[in-house]
Formats: sequence, structure tokens, C-alpha cells
Amino acid sequence: AWSGSTPLAAAVLVGGILAIIAGTALTIWAGMLIDGGDAVGSVLLPIGILLIVLGAVALPMVRIISPGHTHVVQFFGRYLGTNRTTGLSLVPPLATSKKMSVRVRNFETSELKVNDLNGNPVMIGAIIVWQVADTAKATFSVEDVEEFIHSQSESALRHVATSHPYDGGTAHLPSLSGSTDLVSRELADEVAARVRIAGLEILEARISALSYAPEIAQAMLQRQQAGAIVDARETIVDGAVSMVESALDELEKKQIVDLDPERRAAMVSNLLVVLCSDTNAQPMINTGSLYT
Repeated sequence: AWSGSTPLAAAVLVGGILAIIAGTALTIWAGMLIDGGDAVGSVLLPIGILLIVLGAVALPMVRIISPGHTHVVQFFGRYLGTNRTTGLSLVPPLATSKKMSVRVRNFETSELKVNDLNGNPVMIGAIIVWQVADTAKATFSVEDVEEFIHSQSESALRHVATSHPYDGGTAHLPSLSGSTDLVSRELADEVAARVRIAGLEILEARISALSYAPEIAQAMLQRQQAGAIVDARETIVDGAVSMVESALDELEKKQIVDLDPERRAAMVSNLLVVLCSDTNAQPMINTGSLYT
């Protein structure tokens, strides 16, 4: 079938097999006429030459189109349409055609070094899945489709990376590392908006590489480790306080020991040291009393 075709192009779209048969038959018939007798040949010679010319014009009209490809047809610079018929088909006489692939393609951008929203240098790369949706725009709007989508994808990736922090994002401002799916969808939308002029469709975009730049990677790792240690300490302290409170309540409830405020404070201190310490506590035996 033809897309974006004029009535002229649709009218000349017939079976390619018939064109081959007709062109071959004309050429053979013309040869037989030319090789005829002298008297007959002199009369039929112009007819044979005309048949050869017609065959030479008819045979180049045949196009063979593989699945996943199309032909963008022009007639003396005028766009007639896109021939999407697979197999043998015809184009108008003296028309030119350019093959255009409509298969799904993908590529991986180079790993770019950009600054995130907080100014930290990061290394980021993406995989873009795309295909040609409008063959006319892809042929006439840009010089080189693949070069165009490569440059526009890297430009969109830089813009998206600078609009988000590497980590520590929020619901309104997702981070690159914590909300990869959201960032990937945003990247796909931005690339699609940039390449729409070339008739290209973005099927998917995914972040393929993400890390801090080498010059700050060690410092950022230490910061992350420090943050993890602080979070762990907070969890340990919360748990220790809960355990101490539960222990004191049980002691008072069962009347195991009667603690005045000073002894109670000492016990709380000892229990917190035992529960929060990184090393095993060393027991000490007090042979006297708390006040001696």
C-alpha cells in the first residue's frame, strides 16, 4: 500500500510481476522483429526499436521491497508517496525512490559527564529504542536521521540529568538513582519532543549507566557511608531506649528491686552502654554500694 500518495502514484501501482513479464516480452518481441527478413525487417525495424524503448522504460519501474523497509518515491523532485508494499511493485515511469527502514532500532548513548541539580559531576548513559513513523519527514526534514537522533538524545539526556539530584530526591523532584523509572519516562518524552520534526517515534528510553564522576566518587561514598552509619545509630538508640524502658517497667512491676532516682539513672546508663556499644561489654563487680 501507499501512504501519503497522490492519485497519480496510486493509479500506477500494479503488480510488479506483470511489469516484468510485459517488459521481457516486449524486448524479446522487438528482437524477433529486428532479426526478421530483410523486406519485413525494414518495415518492422522502427516498431522493434519502439518496443525496446518501452521495455527499457517499463523494467526500471519495478521495485523489490523487503519486509521492514519502504521506498520514498519522487518524480522530478516532487514527493509522490511512500510505497510500503513488500515484494514486487511498480513506481511511475522515470520516478526515483529511496529506501527507508521502518524497523525498530536502538542505540546506547555515550557515557556523558554532567552536573546534577546539586552541582555534583555524574556519569550517565541511556539506551534509546526508536523507529521511523513518518518516512517523508525522515527523508526530507533532516540530513541524516541516525546522526540527528543521536545528537538530540544526548542533548535531552544532559538536560534531564541536570534537572534532578543524584540522590535524596522528593516526591515532586525524583532523584536519578532512586527514581530511575520516572526519570526514564521523562527522558523518553523529551527525546520524542525533540525528534518529532524528523518523523521519528521513541518507543522506550532507559538509563543504562549512572555513577558519580571518578574525582568525587570516593568522597561521595564516604558521605553515603556516614549517612548509613547515622541512620543505623538512630535505629540502635531507638531500640535501646525501648528495651531499657521495658526492662525498668518489668522490674518495678514485679517488685524485683526498688530503685531510687539515682540508682535508676545508673541502671539506665549501664543498659544503654551495653546495648549501644560496638564491642562486648566487660562486666564489673561492685563489692560495695553505689554511694561508697
